[in-house]
Amino acid sequence: MKALVWRGANELAVTQVPEPQLRNEQDAIIQVRKTVTCGSDLHLLGGYVPSMERGDVLGHEFLGEVVEVGPQVRRHRVGDRVVVCSFISCGRCWYCQQQQFSLCDNGTTNLAVTESAWGLAPGGCYGSSHALGGFAGSHAEYIRVPYADQGAFSVPDGVSDARALFASDAAPTGWMGADLGGVRPGDVVAVWGAGGVGQMAARAAMLLGAERVIVIDRLDDRLRMAETHLGVETLNDQSHDVGGELLERSGGRGPDVCIEAVGMESHSTGPQSWYDQIRQQLRLEPDRPVAARDAIHHCRKGGSVFLLGVYAGLVDKFPLGAVMSKGLTLRGAQQHGHRYIPMLLERMARDELVTEHLATHTMPLDQAPQGYDMFKDRTDGCVRAVFEPAG
Repeated sequence: MKALVWRGANELAVTQVPEPQLRNEQDAIIQVRKTVTCGSDLHLLGGYVPSMERGDVLGHEFLGEVVEVGPQVRRHRVGDRVVVCSFISCGRCWYCQQQQFSLCDNGTTNLAVTESAWGLAPGGCYGSSHALGGFAGSHAEYIRVPYADQGAFSVPDGVSDARALFASDAAPTGWMGADLGGVRPGDVVAVWGAGGVGQMAARAAMLLGAERVIVIDRLDDRLRMAETHLGVETLNDQSHDVGGELLERSGGRGPDVCIEAVGMESHSTGPQSWYDQIRQQLRLEPDRPVAARDAIHHCRKGGSVFLLGVYAGLVDKFPLGAVMSKGLTLRGAQQHGHRYIPMLLERMARDELVTEHLATHTMPLDQAPQGYDMFKDRTDGCVRAVFEPAG
């Protein structure tokens, strides 16, 4: 079958790979109908995440049709249209019982890398390096889905593929940031990043009752998209005094909740930007925490900061003193999508959650390397590139 594989830093190719096979009784094989780029894929593409191997299939956000099921699969049949959570969980371990699904004890069998780096290993994720299980990704014609009854969700008839696709990762990730960040009715919420996850976090904050939601980015086309499709306030951090604006829009206190949806390759200007980029390129630190620093700096005293952007390891000049002295609650997580996806699909069916606008460019899988170039360079207003393996 055709698949998009990683061949080294910033090198991709569409090539033939073996078709997936059922390995366990709870597996399903999905024929991929749509699969989409994500910002965390760029970290893998650039070689910033360890344990990528030549020939690994990328992609973790997808929707498709069930073509084969193992004998223990009960909730799905051949022909079902399903969206699959990007993180893999068993549904039975202690962490799954606490609804912390991305921390599943059984979601990955490759524990050594993440245990040595982070102390304990999280669960597995499709197409996200051998550090997270080495599972083949979704930028392919077919994919094996472990624990299919747990991780695959039937799509309601009235929800289009283009909308349901983002229930795989972007929508539940964004909703988790607003939910676990503690957004309450009447709050002022600031979101760093107007990509897919940032926009979904902003929409979640609105639906959870926030009085004001302000999205911050450096790209005007993304900010206009957030204004048009979500109705949020926006700030361009290249042309505005973000700190002053946030104070003015929050009654002089600062935002109650700050959600960082940028991650380890965030941008800034001035000497700090050059310092971070040089250290990252020399592999002296894997992550550039610019947006995380800003979120912590601008959050009100006693407020909450949630990190949605992906980070791989250590960061320099992290404002830990501000976290402690300002009494901030600082949280982060890979997405616990199984907790949210059924609810999100219901909201999509009621038109409360609209996501199609995120898919700015749709193309056949054969054009995926070009799609990643557009996505990485943000050319032609690309927010997300969607690949159709059957196209």
